[in-house]
Amino acid sequence: MLPFSVTLKPGLPVAEQIIYAVRKAIVGGQLRPGDKFPSVRQLSQELRVNPNTAHKVVAALVAEGALITTPAVGSVVAERAAGGRREKTELLGAEVEWLVVEAKKLGLELDDVQVAVAAHWRKLGRP
Repeated sequence: MLPFSVTLKPGLPVAEQIIYAVRKAIVGGQLRPGDKFPSVRQLSQELRVNPNTAHKVVAALVAEGALITTPAVGSVVAERAAGGRREKTELLGAEVEWLVVEAKKLGLELDDVQVAVAAHWRKLGRP
């Protein structure tokens, strides 16, 4: 059984959906630093995705520093990288832009988006 949940939706890149689910599990405290992460084979089998896709997921999470992979241990959730508030905020640049574009397409006002973000923030809690 996977230590995070994901519901794959058609039309969106599978790897990106899985990566997002893992990030959400880390932020929400479902996955904690030091927790063992499933192998490429286990991800592939349990999610019924191509092994290349599962490998892409693990490689992307390692590249961004969310996972650490060692030959004897496998993959584990990494400690959170220490960085300044500004650096951390800059990491959200593309996601914030996407959110703003989508909100504008829907005709939402800034206040509506702030209320929605605050509700999700509370729902996930503070790690």
